[in-house]
Amino acid sequence: MKKAHRLKKNEEFRLVFKKGKSFANRQLVIYYLAKPDQEHYRVGLSVSKKIGNAVVRNRIKRYLRQAFLELDEQVAVTYDIIVIARKPAKDMDFHQIKKSLTHVLSKSRLLAR
Repeated sequence: MKKAHRLKKNEEFRLVFKKGKSFANRQLVIYYLAKPDQEHYRVGLSVSKKIGNAVVRNRIKRYLRQAFLELDEQVAVTYDIIVIARKPAKDMDFHQIKKSLTHVLSKSRLLAR
């Protein structure tokens, strides 16, 4: 995922949390906000310190970035998306995280079928 396609600023995160909608499953929570003027979706990742040490948290973020890279063509382009990992995500491998992300995106109708 290109760095230009990431949410980084606190104000951007706050706006999505405040005005966006959310959907969750056991492993992931997503917040999303429509941005009709955008050319590409943007993603922000959040993994709490409660989940594990830095190695575990960075591994989860790497897996999520790779999953978005593989789902790039299917994700709706006019959205800001925040993904929050929950505790069960620390024991998952890449394929399980991708499957969970696909599930939560399709339930929130952000994934083209």
